[in-house]
Amino acid sequence: MPEERFTISELAEELDINPSTIRFYEQKGLLLPERTRGNQRVYTRQDRGRLKLILRGKRFGATLDQIAEMIGMADEAINEMGQIDTSLYYIDEKMKEVARQRSELDLFQADLEALKRKLNKRRRELMKK
Repeated sequence: MPEERFTISELAEELDINPSTIRFYEQKGLLLPERTRGNQRVYTRQDRGRLKLILRGKRFGATLDQIAEMIGMADEAINEMGQIDTSLYYIDEKMKEVARQRSELDLFQADLEALKRKLNKRRRELMKK
């Protein structure tokens, strides 16, 4: 049974991105598609999976260098233990960042609620006059 293959256009459409984005990730060494005799890119299910990981990493704020450390470069042998350790490190760092942001948002919300109470109190005072 032949392996499923995808064109750059098919992947771009499926993942709602531009083909130039896929070419950029290839240029950075994160993807290494096969080529046809006519030099067209042909992507495998593994390539599609890597692309999904890249996009997920970007969505969560990882840099391309961090993503490369987590998933490895496309032309390198996989060091799964190293990739896991690196991914866990970046996950822990992102969780700390989210906790800091949550704390800042909680403080901001408390400030807004206090300001709202003061403004409503002043509004009531003005309405009595």
